[in-house]
Amino acid sequence: MSGSSVLYDVPGPRAKARNLILGVLAGIGVLGLLWYVYRSLADANQFTAAMWDPFQYTFVQEKILTGLLDTLKVFGTAAALSLILGALLAAGRLSDHRPVRTVCTAVVQFFRAMPLLIMIFALYQSFFTSDPFWGLVIGLSLYNGSVQAEIIRSGINAVPRGQGEAAFALGLRKTQVMTTVLVPQAVRSMLPAIIGQLVVTLKDTSLGFVITYPELLYAGKLIASNTATPDGYPYIPVTIIIGAIYITLCLLLTALAKWIEGRSRRGANRRTPAAA
Repeated sequence: MSGSSVLYDVPGPRAKARNLILGVLAGIGVLGLLWYVYRSLADANQFTAAMWDPFQYTFVQEKILTGLLDTLKVFGTAAALSLILGALLAAGRLSDHRPVRTVCTAVVQFFRAMPLLIMIFALYQSFFTSDPFWGLVIGLSLYNGSVQAEIIRSGINAVPRGQGEAAFALGLRKTQVMTTVLVPQAVRSMLPAIIGQLVVTLKDTSLGFVITYPELLYAGKLIASNTATPDGYPYIPVTIIIGAIYITLCLLLTALAKWIEGRSRRGANRRTPAAA
């Protein structure tokens, strides 16, 4: 039993040697591909010092800052609306009334299945041609709200059934059971998934590029295509800068989620001895 696994047989010496060779060859192939990409971009003068000169200009810095603020504005609005919509749809899916459950289930399944890019573009063309902000926000809210609804519903259903049954035995109504017993316990388990979906919402704000909303990616495109240097247009430097900003925002949001989760766990641990 020590030399085998429930799921697969432990590889022997020959299999280990073969896997090592394949791993080395794959690594060499990846490095070769990266080197080819680097040389192609270097030959196109994308890594010369002149390509980075535009970032010293005030108007370029202001353009990036404005795009960042517009991205955060969309994200903040869409995140709040998606959480509210998700809570309402989750409550509807958990309702005792069948028509309410049916309608909410249909809404969730429809917007989860709808490609987000198509939804944003359709909203923009149909209703928000003069104001792409709301086309982007509503599209993000509908899609991510449907996903958040499933996260919230799953988190509530994951609470042991005995918790709700005990609360009902005390004479509490369903609303009281949900708000005072089930939801507070479910929040700790739901929080990582909720924050993870918020990270997805943040990254999806870049789809505003398609409907010409001046978010961060659109600002980067304007900078790259309108700022000429002696060696050409700085597409790769702009991509590196904009990508780094997106990565930083996502890491900060993830760190915030870990901090909130840690505080909630410490609070729960402090309350447990007192309850005992």
